[in-house]
Amino acid sequence: MACWNMRGCDDEMQSRCPHNLGNDYCPGDCKFAACDRPTHKVAVGWDLLLNPEVDRSAAVKEVCRTCMFFIEHGPVINRNAE
Repeated sequence: MACWNMRGCDDEMQSRCPHNLGNDYCPGDCKFAACDRPTHKVAVGWDLLLNPEVDRSAAVKEVCRTCMFFIEHGPVINRNAE
């Protein structure tokens, strides 16, 4: 499972977490949304941050949407399917 698909809380917390129950992303101010992975690095530069090819809806945590690792290795939008 890719890191951007994992929530930061344990199974018990996920069973009652309003973000998980509503199938929403974890907002940046959630104490379980922080990322301590060595691959996490905040992206810098408009070309990365505004890349229209990145499927940001695939990330369950808001913090992933601006992560350089996610932007460079995460899913892309399939323009052929539109």
